[in-house]
Amino acid sequence: MQQPVHSRDRTFDVAKQLQRLTSFEGGSSLASLAAECKPEFDDIGKRNVTAILGQAAELNCFVKHPGNRVVSWIRQKDLHILTSSIFLYTGDGRFSVKHPEASNEWTLKIKYVQQHDDGVYECQVNTEPKMNLAYVLKVEERAPVPATTITPNAIHRTFNSAAQAKIVGPEDVYVKKGSTISLTCTVNVQSTPPSSVLWHHGVSVVDFDSPSVHRRGGVSLETEKTESGTTSRLLVTQARLTDSGNYTCIPSNANPASVMVHVLNGEHPAAMQHGGSCGVAPTILLATFTLVVSNLLR
Repeated sequence: MQQPVHSRDRTFDVAKQLQRLTSFEGGSSLASLAAECKPEFDDIGKRNVTAILGQAAELNCFVKHPGNRVVSWIRQKDLHILTSSIFLYTGDGRFSVKHPEASNEWTLKIKYVQQHDDGVYECQVNTEPKMNLAYVLKVEERAPVPATTITPNAIHRTFNSAAQAKIVGPEDVYVKKGSTISLTCTVNVQSTPPSSVLWHHGVSVVDFDSPSVHRRGGVSLETEKTESGTTSRLLVTQARLTDSGNYTCIPSNANPASVMVHVLNGEHPAAMQHGGSCGVAPTILLATFTLVVSNLLR
């Protein structure tokens, strides 16, 4: 006759199964596996970065064993989330994040750096408590070298810091698709007005007479020189999404000024997705253990 299984024996069997499932060769356990997967910063990147006004900057953050945690970039002065995972959470298209697949790298990239980009940025991991690593970006001014034929004896001139262009209005301009982009640049040089004022869209010169712009149509440039200074106006009608980007006003005898234009079409940021493989093994083991225990207790 089969002997009944007492509750004490059943408890003992459960304990043995628990020990077998949570112990591995070399004395490892679920707890130790989880500890090995704890995220940590690999502090190999420069944390004090100097960028030249109008050029690009990169802040390199390296996170080992992120697992299913999310790596984000935060601008400290206004606590604005710039990126989260590989997604952009700012309307400023100059920002992006570089994360090569299966790498530890999460690099914040900033195109056409402006003076207001100067400050502290944080690379953050959503652990509990949160992990963060601060980076300091310093923006320095450097006037452009006037266009000229380069010879061995060419003299590279820089302009007095008082000679400065300024674009009227906010640093970020938002316009609806199909409306008009209107930008006004003033130059505070009265004694010697600039011989020319150029506008750049990204790295390309905006020129009404150029074939590519002329075929587009709806672009006009107007420069006015008065006793109070020089004013240059750029109008782009029937704004397209491709008209978004950085616009820079470059006088021939003064430091440039830039503004970021955002042409909106009603898009919304993609839903945040994240994932990782570091915590997969512990998750599977815990699920298996739960199944075994439930079967033993039936």
